[in-house]
Amino acid sequence: MARRPRVILPDIPLHIIQRGNNRSACFYSDEDYIFYVDKLDMLAELYGCEIHAMCLMTNHVHLLLTPTCFAGAGLLMKGLGQRYVQYINRTYQRTGTLWEGRFRSCLVQKDNYVLACYRY
Repeated sequence: MARRPRVILPDIPLHIIQRGNNRSACFYSDEDYIFYVDKLDMLAELYGCEIHAMCLMTNHVHLLLTPTCFAGAGLLMKGLGQRYVQYINRTYQRTGTLWEGRFRSCLVQKDNYVLACYRY
């Protein structure tokens, strides 16, 4: 069965969720969080995405961001995922995937949903 296409509209905020594979940890130390946020900031600027809020849990990530173009969020998450997985695999002498499939995203069009994302 084909997967549904991702809905991304320029200048409309997105709530993005990415989970660790089998809900296992994807951050192991403070340095891992620092590396992730550093790459997130760099790639957000490169691909024209504004980061409004983030919640980095031990085994998953929530982001609230607004892309300025159709491809911005996808390119950001692709680049971030590749760089972070390579960093983790190199740092902890491991191989394989870190993330559980594709990241999930949904448009944030209602004020109460925006506030809920910020509170998270």
